[in-house]
Amino acid sequence: MKTTLHTEWTVADVCKGFTYNELEGKGLFGLDGRLTIQPEYQRHYIYNDGKRDVAVIESLLKGYPIGLIYFNRTSDGRYEVLDGQQRITSFGRFITGKFAIKDADGNVQYFLSLPKELQQKIMQSSLLIYECEGEEKEIKEWFKTINIVGIPLNEQELRNAIYSGEFVTAAKRVFSNSQNAEVQKWSHYVKGDVKRQEYLAEALKWVCVSKGITIDTYMSQHRRDTSIGELENYFRSVIDWVSTTFTMVERDMCGLEWGRLYETYHKTPYSINHVTERVLALQADESIKCPRNIYEYILGGEQDKSLLQIRLFEESTKRAAYTRQTEAAKEKGISNCPLCAIGDNANKTRIYKLNEMDADHVTAWSRGGATSIENCEMLCKTHNRSKGNK
Repeated sequence: MKTTLHTEWTVADVCKGFTYNELEGKGLFGLDGRLTIQPEYQRHYIYNDGKRDVAVIESLLKGYPIGLIYFNRTSDGRYEVLDGQQRITSFGRFITGKFAIKDADGNVQYFLSLPKELQQKIMQSSLLIYECEGEEKEIKEWFKTINIVGIPLNEQELRNAIYSGEFVTAAKRVFSNSQNAEVQKWSHYVKGDVKRQEYLAEALKWVCVSKGITIDTYMSQHRRDTSIGELENYFRSVIDWVSTTFTMVERDMCGLEWGRLYETYHKTPYSINHVTERVLALQADESIKCPRNIYEYILGGEQDKSLLQIRLFEESTKRAAYTRQTEAAKEKGISNCPLCAIGDNANKTRIYKLNEMDADHVTAWSRGGATSIENCEMLCKTHNRSKGNK
């Protein structure tokens, strides 16, 4: 890969023709139309937090360098931003009045309200820009090594770079656009930042789980596709199934493995009223230590209790139940294990030690019994292990 250092370009040169697209579509341009600021493989703009974007402008006003910027020279003689997109977009947005900074006196200042000399200082700031030329594979490998001001590319951003093309462009238009009206609904079930490609990563993960392939394999296979119909339809099918099966919207639903659950259970018919009733009942059960798994537990027919990590009886509860039972058993001359006491064997009158007994739900937890002192009885280990949910 060949590199050439440019020092003649200023902020004014790079920002000539700059227009910021609030809908986050591709097409930010500079250098009078010769520079594509957001090529397909670039992440979306993430500096608009009132801190990092402001820091870029303050650095220019103080005459501080804002770091090396890298452009890729394409075969048609145009340029693409390889590294520096966040910084360029920040000063481009400031110059075009998209955000303000505060001056030394705490006054809010947009670009056009700054003194002329400060406007000129920003516009005439020289930039250090390396022009890179090489094959696509070389450029992509170089792009993978770049970190932008301490914010490394995440896995999906790297995949977008490696498999850039029409498919990635179309997918980002749907799944990486915070202006998409459906994002609010999706956010109940998908965790992450839409701009950091985390919704796109989840959509890809879901469809790939259904096919038993990796995300890289899927993106490679579809790289040249102009349509994302399969990806979009599968994602919507999962969301629609979840929102129909579970009529409530709970915070702990966000980030669950809905793609896997859809593949496993979407062909099973459910009574929506029953599902709703069971979710509400289990949410109110203080014995459950892992409420996030309530949904999977119900989908699975309430068979796998390990999902819920049912809270065991506390030691103080066990001791209280043991004392209560033992005192009553001694008065009656029977075993302090209720099941031994009604039997007809050598243990009928045996008084067990505390460490020889286990705590058990009188009414099984699976049948609505609470993990409380009122529902606790001590059984000898043999009887407790054979009782199950009887």
